Amino acid sequence: MSDFFKNPLSSSSTVKLSFSEDGAARKQAIMDQVRNELAQANAQQLMNNMNERCFKACVTKPGDSLSGAEQVRFYSFMKYTVNVVSRTYVARLAKERSESESAPFS
Repeated sequence: MSDFFKNPLSSSSTVKLSFSEDGAARKQAIMDQVRNELAQANAQQLMNNMNERCFKACVTKPGDSLSGAEQVRFYSFMKYTVNVVSRTYVARLAKERSESESAPFS
């Protein structure tokens, strides 16, 4: 009668391993999703900051439209900044990826 109340999963080590692996996979998927969302939020904040700086540096007299010179300066500044940010971001991702691949398993 006491066997009736036992957990049927507690006696099966393969089932435990399966649940454990499934839990680890879910945990990793959630962590990856959070990392991606943080990266997107950081990228959005970076773009917002970049737009503000470009505007402040290039637009001398804010109005309804940009002058030709302001448009050229703004475009050049944005292009340069996007290139620098992209290269830096890609290098950071590569570094993080190599660090995570070389880290021992927990």
